[in-house]
Amino acid sequence: MRTLYLDCGMGAAGDMLAAALLELLPDQDAFLSELNKLGIPGVQVKKESSVKCGICGTHITVVIDGQEEIVPDLHEHHHEHNHDHDHSHNNEDIFVKECPHSHSGLHEIEHIIESLNLPAKVQANVMAVYKLIADAESHVHGVPIVDIHFHEVGTLDAIADIVSVCLLIDRIAPEQVIVSPVHVGSGHVRCAHGILPVPAPATAHILQDIPVYGGGIKGELCTPTGAALLKHFATRFGDMPVIKTQSIGYGMGKKDFEAANCVRALLGETINAENTVTELCCNIDDMTPEAIGFAMERFFNNGALDVYTIPVGMKKSRPGILLSVMCSETDRNKMIQLMFLHTTTLGIRENSSKRYVLSRVTHNMDTALGVVRQKVSEGYGVTRAKYEYEDIARIAKEKDLSLADVIKLIEGAE
Repeated sequence: MRTLYLDCGMGAAGDMLAAALLELLPDQDAFLSELNKLGIPGVQVKKESSVKCGICGTHITVVIDGQEEIVPDLHEHHHEHNHDHDHSHNNEDIFVKECPHSHSGLHEIEHIIESLNLPAKVQANVMAVYKLIADAESHVHGVPIVDIHFHEVGTLDAIADIVSVCLLIDRIAPEQVIVSPVHVGSGHVRCAHGILPVPAPATAHILQDIPVYGGGIKGELCTPTGAALLKHFATRFGDMPVIKTQSIGYGMGKKDFEAANCVRALLGETINAENTVTELCCNIDDMTPEAIGFAMERFFNNGALDVYTIPVGMKKSRPGILLSVMCSETDRNKMIQLMFLHTTTLGIRENSSKRYVLSRVTHNMDTALGVVRQKVSEGYGVTRAKYEYEDIARIAKEKDLSLADVIKLIEGAE
C-alpha cells in the first residue's frame, strides 16, 4: 500500500509540510512553476536549501507583492499582528473582526480559492482545512464563524501553504497517510490577545482526539494551519509502520532549536499491513430485525470497518443477538455514542485486536458494457481481484443478463 508517513517530532507548520512533501517530487521546479501560475494574488512561492543540526532540507518562502514576509521572534515580538502568519512555528493566524487591520472572511477566502484553476478535489480539500481552522477560532473566541476574519497578508501566506500541501498530496496520491504523535512544544507565546499557553487555544481545539505531547523545547511547534492539515489528511495517527521507503523529504522551519526543526516525510510501500482495531459488542433481545438493520446501516455510514450479528441465547431463556461493531481506534467514541443511540443496549464491551489486511486498490476498467470497477488486493504473497458487485448488478439489470453472464462478457472482451 502506498503510504505517506509524516514525522512531526518537531510539530508542524504549513510551510514545513509543503517543503517536506515538495522534496518527495522528482521535478520540484516544475511543481513550483505550476503553483505560481495559479494566480494567488501577488504571491510567489520559492524554495531554498536549509540546514538544521547538520541535516539538509528545503525551506519554503512566500513572497507577497515582491517582498518576503519577515517572521519575528515570538518571544520578543509585541506588535499587534504577530499571529497573522503560519510560517515555521508562529501562533494563531486568524483573529476576530474587531482588529483594525484589513481582513478577509471565510466567504472571501472561498472566492479566492474558486478563482484559482484547481482540481475540484483539491479545492474541496483546501476549503475543508480552512473550515477546521475557522471552527476552532469560532469556538475559542466565542463568536460565529462569519465574524472570524483573516489578516490580509496572513491570508495570502496561508492560502499559498494550504494550496501547496493539498496539491502535493493530490500529486503524490498516497493510499494512506499516517502521522506520528504531534510535538506541540511548551511554554507561552505572545499575540494580540495577550500571552497564551502552548499549544495555542485554536491549535489545541483542532488537535482534540489526536495524540500530542509537550517537552522541554520552549516555543510553539505546531500552528493552527499545520494542525488542520494533519487532521484533514491523516488516515490515522501512530508509530511509523513497517515500510519500504522510496523517498524522504525534510521540510525546514525558520527558527533554530536544539533539535532539528523540521517535518520529515517518508513515502513508500507497506505491503503486509498490520493495525489495531477496536471491537464493540453488546447483547440485544428486544429489537426488531428492521431496527437492527437500520442501526447496522448507520454504523457503516459513519465509518465502521465491519458490523455483524450472531444468534445467542440470553438470560430468562430468551433468544437474542450478539451485535459486534469493528472500527478504528480513533472512531471508538463516535461508535459507542451511535450504538447507544440506535440500539436498546444498556452496556457495551470493548476489545482491541491486531488486524492483518491486504492492500486494496480500485481500478476503473473500460469494457464493452461500460465502466466497471475492479478491486485488487495484494499482500503476504497473495494477489486477488474481483469486480465491484454494484457495477455488475447494474449492468445485469440493464441488459437483462445473469451476473455470471456479465462477468463472462467482460472477461471475454478483455
